[in-house]
Amino acid sequence: MATAASHWSSLAVCGNKPAFSEPLHVGRPNLPDKQAILERIAGALDRHWLTNGGPLIAEFERRIAAEVGVKHCIAVANGTIALELAVRGLGLSGEVIVPAFTFIASAHALAWQHVAPVFCDVDRTTHTIDAKQAEELITPRTTGILGVHLWGRACDVESLADLAARKQLALFFDAAHAFGCTHRGRSIGQFGSCEVFSFHATKFVHCGEGGAITTNDDVLAERLRLLRNFGFVGYDCVTAIGTNGKMSELAAAVGLTSLDNMATIVAANRANYDCYRRMLADIAGIKLVPFDAREVSNFQYVVLEVDDRVAGLSRDELAAALVAENVLARRYFFPGCHRMDAYRASAKCPAPPLPITELLSERVLALPTGLQVDQASILRIAGIVRTAIENAPAVKSRLSQRRAA
Repeated sequence: MATAASHWSSLAVCGNKPAFSEPLHVGRPNLPDKQAILERIAGALDRHWLTNGGPLIAEFERRIAAEVGVKHCIAVANGTIALELAVRGLGLSGEVIVPAFTFIASAHALAWQHVAPVFCDVDRTTHTIDAKQAEELITPRTTGILGVHLWGRACDVESLADLAARKQLALFFDAAHAFGCTHRGRSIGQFGSCEVFSFHATKFVHCGEGGAITTNDDVLAERLRLLRNFGFVGYDCVTAIGTNGKMSELAAAVGLTSLDNMATIVAANRANYDCYRRMLADIAGIKLVPFDAREVSNFQYVVLEVDDRVAGLSRDELAAALVAENVLARRYFFPGCHRMDAYRASAKCPAPPLPITELLSERVLALPTGLQVDQASILRIAGIVRTAIENAPAVKSRLSQRRAA
């Protein structure tokens, strides 16, 4: 099934009215049951218990642990704090290998704890860390590997686990994209020493702002709980240098309600993904990142790779055409962590530089999905993409004129 292309002059980049009167965002918060959120918050207010391990946080931790299938869930203020606590809890130092094709928080969490991120390239097919190159990057200063599951698709967990065991390195995972997903039939969240989830507002299940660490390691779990609460073991007894990483009861109220509606959100995401897949299937130079039908996925991201050599438009040119229509498509993760100003001068990269990371950072484009998007909207979005690609020379000319104006 395909959408019909319109004449290029119908596009908003040509001065016409945008296809959508209100912006369609990537990662707009899913809020399917506002009344239930308000009732939980009201309960917290009535109890006068808003943080410091209240009943909503305890329930949230139990439910996350049960969903993932682990012994321990440590709920925290956000995903970045979760990563920092994991780094500190695992006692990492020196260097840790991390993919460059990830959100900058994966690298910052290491650097903030005075651990040098050593940037690794990714696999061309999965977009996740290349285990073979990771082995080449190991030095006497390497203490760990941080794998990042991307788009809900898992890293090569087995190869990384084998490498970490052979080299006696810590292995943990940034699973910010992968809550509710599986790898070889096992829930993501069970692998490595621990895994870190983000429950930021942009995630399909969210707390507004929140994060969590999951683990089956009793000793590590105890240490992480200590570190998230200033190192307190009693009312006036501090035994470690910790921080304030606690989740609030108000955030847990949002998170619990989001969990209640998880099946509804995933079903909407899957229907949206399937619709995009049908509508975009035959457009030249456009490839939708696939999901493994054998695995459970949250279908949280709808991601394109735009091959400008075939499409006639670059990823950024197609994004500009969509943004003009109020479709706020987003590029991920540009320009790669190793190219960010904070790391560019000191980044330890192999020679030549990270070619797959740099290719993907120029091609990847995420489209809106979630409860805000219906299939009628997807038909219009796909029609815009088709019209822009099939009229690439005219669209490039119009975009050039707009930039020059």
